Amino acid sequence: MNILDCTLRDGGYYNAWNFSEDLVNDYLSAISRSGINTVELGLRNFPKEIFLGAFAYTSEDYLNSLSLPDNLDYAVMLDAKTILSSDKSIHTAIHQLFSPKNKSKISLVRIAAYFQEVEASREIALELKNMGYQVAFNLMQASGKASELISNTAKQIALWNSVDILYFADSLGNMDSHEVTRIITALRSQWHKPLGIHTHNNMGRALDNSLLAIESGVQWIDATITGMGRGAGNTATEKLLASLLVKKNQANKKTFNPYSIYELVIQQFEPLKKRYGWGEHLLYFLGAQHNVHPMYIQNMLSNSHLGKEELVGSIKFLLEEGGTNKYDGKLLETALSLSNTNSEAIGQKLDPIFSGRDVLIISNASGTNEHKRALELYIKKYQPIVIGINLVDKIDNVLINYFCISHNLKFLSDYNHYQKLNKPLIYPKHRFKENEIKHLNTLPDSINYGVKIATNTFQAEQNSCVIPYDLTIAYALCVAITGHAQQIILAGFDGYDATDKRQQEMISLFQLLQDKHSNLDIIAITPTTYPIKKGSVYALL
Repeated sequence: MNILDCTLRDGGYYNAWNFSEDLVNDYLSAISRSGINTVELGLRNFPKEIFLGAFAYTSEDYLNSLSLPDNLDYAVMLDAKTILSSDKSIHTAIHQLFSPKNKSKISLVRIAAYFQEVEASREIALELKNMGYQVAFNLMQASGKASELISNTAKQIALWNSVDILYFADSLGNMDSHEVTRIITALRSQWHKPLGIHTHNNMGRALDNSLLAIESGVQWIDATITGMGRGAGNTATEKLLASLLVKKNQANKKTFNPYSIYELVIQQFEPLKKRYGWGEHLLYFLGAQHNVHPMYIQNMLSNSHLGKEELVGSIKFLLEEGGTNKYDGKLLETALSLSNTNSEAIGQKLDPIFSGRDVLIISNASGTNEHKRALELYIKKYQPIVIGINLVDKIDNVLINYFCISHNLKFLSDYNHYQKLNKPLIYPKHRFKENEIKHLNTLPDSINYGVKIATNTFQAEQNSCVIPYDLTIAYALCVAITGHAQQIILAGFDGYDATDKRQQEMISLFQLLQDKHSNLDIIAITPTTYPIKKGSVYALL
C-alpha cells in the first residue's frame, strides 16, 4: 500500500498554493520520517494572469532550489484541460511543462480528467510515459457514473499501455461505502494494475471510504495534513495513519510513524486551518447531496460579505439551479449578486409620496426586537411612513406601510414568506425572474423602482437609483430621498463586527451619503455603530 500525501497540491485551493518556505521544510521533514511513500508537491501549469504560489506551477527550477528528502518519491498533478485547452500541440505543450524524467526530481505525473476527456488524454499519457515518468490517471467525479461506463473507461485506459496507476476521485464528496465498492468492482473488471482513491470529506465519509478501499485492495490512498483540500477537504493524513496502526490491517505490512505528523499538525496546520477554514460544514454536506461542486461552497464560505441568511439563499439558488457539478465562476457570481443584468434598470416614476412625512426604515435585527415595545409606541404616536427592509417579524406588520426588497440573497433564503405579506412592496422588478415574481404579493400600491450597482456611486433619481453596494438599506435610502422624506429615521441597524466586510461597506455607504446629501436629516433611534446621527426612541415617547 502507498499513501500519497497531496497537501501542497490540494491544500493550495485555500491559499493559492502560496505556502511559506518554513512550512514546506517542516512538512517535508515530517513526511520523510512518517513512513509515507509519495508526496504530490503541486500542479504543473502554464502562466496565469493572477498571482499563484510556487506549488501552482511546481517548476523544475523551483524544485531544484529545494532540499527534498531523498527517501520520498515526488509527484505533480496535470489537469488534462491544461493541455487540451492550450493553443499548442499536445507534444509541444507537454515538453514545455516537463523535462525528461532523468532531468527531473519528479518521478510520478498524475493526469486528472473528467470521463469525457479520457479519449483526448491518451496522447498526454503516452507522451509522459515516453519521457520516463510513472503515470497515474485520475478519473474525476466518478460517483454516479454507470458501472458499464466505468468499466469501459478502465478498459480503454488499459489498452493505452501507458498508465501505471488508475485513480478514481470522489470529487463531490458524496460517495458512500456502497458506491466505493461498486466503482472498485467496475474498475477491477477491466483494470489489473494498481488502483488509487482520492476522497473528499463533504459528508464526513473520507476516512471511512479510504479504509474501505484499503480493505478492498486499493493500493494508492490519497491524504492531506488535517484534510487540507478543496471544499470540506480530504482524508486527514494523521487520522489515516492512526487508524491503520489501530487496525493493524494485515494487508498493510508497512510500519508508520505518525508522531512526526502529529507534531506538524499542532504546530503548523491547525493555525492554518483556523485561518482558512477548511473542513466539514453543513453547506458542504448539502452540496454533496445535490451534486454541487465544492468550489461553489468554498468560495461562498470564504466570502466575508455573506451573512447567515445570504449563505442560505445562495445555496438554495445553487441547489435549485441544477447542472452545478462543474464549477462555473459566472454562475457563482449570479448566485451572489442575483442581479438580472440583461434588463434595463428603470422603474416607474417615483412621485414625492413622502413629502412632509418622516420615513422610518426598520430592519429585522436584534435591536428591533430588543426595543420592540418602544418602537411600536413611537410609530403609533408619530405615524411615520414605515418601510420594512426585506422581512420584518420583530414588530407588528400592521404598523408597516411598505416592504422594501432589492432582490438579494436574503430574498432567496425564504422567498415563500413574501407571499404572506399584505402590504405594498417597493422593489426593482427588472431584477426578478417571472417565476420569482409569483412569490411576491405585489399589491396595486406596490412601487417598481430600478437599481444599479456601481462602485463609489450614490445617485437617487425619479425612476431608479445607483448604489455602491448591493444593500437593501442603500436602495431604501434612495427611495426615501426620491420620495422627498422630511426626515429619515433608522431602527434596527445595529452594525456588524469591526472586521466584517459588511460593516466596512455600511460605513462607506453612510460616508458617501453624507458627501452627496450633506443636508439630509437622518438619525438612528436604536443603538448603532454606524457614523450617523444618533438618538433614542425612548426620548421621543
